Amino acid sequence: MTNVNSDKLSSARFAQATDAFVEVFTASVDFDQRMAQQDIEGSIAHAKMLCSCGILTEQERDAIIDGLTQISREIINGEFVWSIKQEDVHMNIEARLTDLIGIAGKKLHTGRSRNDQVATDIRLYLRSEITQILGQLTRLQTAILDLAEQHADTIMPGFTHLQVAQPITFGHHLMAWFEMLKRDRERLQDCRKRVNIMPLGSAALAGTSYPIDRQMTSDLLGFSRPSANSLDSVSDRDFAIEFAAAGSLIMMHLSRFSEELILWSSAQFDFIEMPDAFCTGSSIMPQKKNPDVPELVRGKSGRVTGHLVSLLMLMKSQPLAYNKDNQEDKEPLFDTADTLINCLRAYADMVPHLEAKKTNMYNSAKRGFATATDLADYLVRKGMAFRDAHEVVGLAVRLGLESKRDLSELSLPELQHFSGLITDDVFDYLTLEGSVSARKHIGGTAPGTVRLAIQTARATLEHEQLSLLNTHHKTGAAAPGL
Repeated sequence: MTNVNSDKLSSARFAQATDAFVEVFTASVDFDQRMAQQDIEGSIAHAKMLCSCGILTEQERDAIIDGLTQISREIINGEFVWSIKQEDVHMNIEARLTDLIGIAGKKLHTGRSRNDQVATDIRLYLRSEITQILGQLTRLQTAILDLAEQHADTIMPGFTHLQVAQPITFGHHLMAWFEMLKRDRERLQDCRKRVNIMPLGSAALAGTSYPIDRQMTSDLLGFSRPSANSLDSVSDRDFAIEFAAAGSLIMMHLSRFSEELILWSSAQFDFIEMPDAFCTGSSIMPQKKNPDVPELVRGKSGRVTGHLVSLLMLMKSQPLAYNKDNQEDKEPLFDTADTLINCLRAYADMVPHLEAKKTNMYNSAKRGFATATDLADYLVRKGMAFRDAHEVVGLAVRLGLESKRDLSELSLPELQHFSGLITDDVFDYLTLEGSVSARKHIGGTAPGTVRLAIQTARATLEHEQLSLLNTHHKTGAAAPGL
């Protein structure tokens, strides 16, 4: 019987042509072609290993490498013709390779399957994307440190329940953002350890009978080690889910930053001036300056969280080993990486140009009785039980509300009316400056403490940056954004 699907590399089993709709429906080449360079990189390493193990001749190896190198150039130059009939990036490249070099191109697939091939490509792709994301995180963290250093003394209200709580410095608040991103960096670096394991050589699910050298391939591709179980290797997408989870946390943090910037730039707060280049106007209200970039980043957080849920649902009912369902892992994974890189880049570009309105921040801190806790602490140090001190301060705050004065503006006799323990040194603690300066412990908001935290953070970031560069040097990868 004549093979009606002879234009496909995997068609000999079938007597009928693939339904035209099914052909389009099951194809992934429209989106997985972005892994073309990773696929070529993996194939070159595979060919070198096959030759080393005596499975390919040196001539066949060289022909394959030359052919793949030409295909890489064609793709980069936009000359490569992608075909849905070949289903995916792997079969498209193999078909073109066979056109270029003949039968040697067909030998490349010896000792592997598309199952372990795609699993390897995804890991290579994701490893590169994590590099770029870490680079953008570094830029944003550096921008935050620079801004925090400028405002280590800038007093603003700290909030709980969006109510004025205690005075802090703007620098201290920004360093809270830095700490969130620091945890995000650690999660990505930890995730990268599990991404950097090589599935190639697991073949379809059971390994291969050819005498391959998986350690050699792993070393050539810069992986930390080959995977330990062939069944798990081809079906594992934990690393993708873990990446999406880390990405969701990054986007949640950026969304929180966005919420604060949106509030602070409003007329009601008026704490900051957003750079014009990151805002837009209104089509009808000429006075408007809308914080579009923070709003869009806040919105995109839901998109990435949705991808995490999508990947979890994709995997939750799959039996071992590989299933066609796994084709659905790429689009949410790709979009997660793209969204993270773009949102971090937007923030890294925007943060250096934020302008703090110091006077407005200071006056807002004064209006909310932000030093009430300082007065309670003062009374405790004088020997009063904290619960009694809490009551005394509550009465003083009531007087301040009735007379529209801050605690620091009440007279000494008025304060002594509530407690004889109060003396004239109380005003050292009731000023905003005195309040923030008193919190000199590790993690406190005192300006000197904030500056020390910034210094420590810079040193840590520089050390991590050096480690990251060394890692990329070992794997032969570039370090974009660094």
